[in-house]
Amino acid sequence: MKSSSVSQAVVSPYAEALMSLAQEQNNLDAIAKDVRFVGNTLSDSVELSQLFASPLIGANVKKGVIESVFGSQVDAVTKSFLLLLVDRKRIAFLGEIISEFKSLLRVIDQVSLAEVTTALKLSRAQEDTICDRVKAMTKSKSVELAVTINPDLIGGVIIKVGSQVVDASIRGQLRRLKSSLTAGV
Repeated sequence: MKSSSVSQAVVSPYAEALMSLAQEQNNLDAIAKDVRFVGNTLSDSVELSQLFASPLIGANVKKGVIESVFGSQVDAVTKSFLLLLVDRKRIAFLGEIISEFKSLLRVIDQVSLAEVTTALKLSRAQEDTICDRVKAMTKSKSVELAVTINPDLIGGVIIKVGSQVVDASIRGQLRRLKSSLTAGV
């Protein structure tokens, strides 16, 4: 618990600073695009994540990697931000900073994040239906889906938006049925 609060104390100020800078320079769209690109690159490359997380690898090496991987791909502000994280020895928190930045961006854009767990891959029509229901539930402009496939659900879907959870899975229905049957015994 303590490590997450320490992590959050490090992550939030950097994400908020980048958001503030992007807004001040009227460059939010470009920086948001860069942040998504950096986040996708980081999640696609375990080696890159490990390199940034390693205290044994020097700052110059990390800066060189940033220059070669992101140098011409991202805005100068984004690149400077990444280099600042290396200088401040905070580059290991890059993934968390990106997540926090995306959360701030969702608030600004009035986008709800729906964490969807399903037994099978959803069709485009099913995703659209879920988005429509979440929009109605949250009164947001749009919905971002984070879909996870879990075959243990057997069928159906679990949707989590903020603190609200809608369990329409077969596993959930079986669990509720079992509870009602055992409550009567």
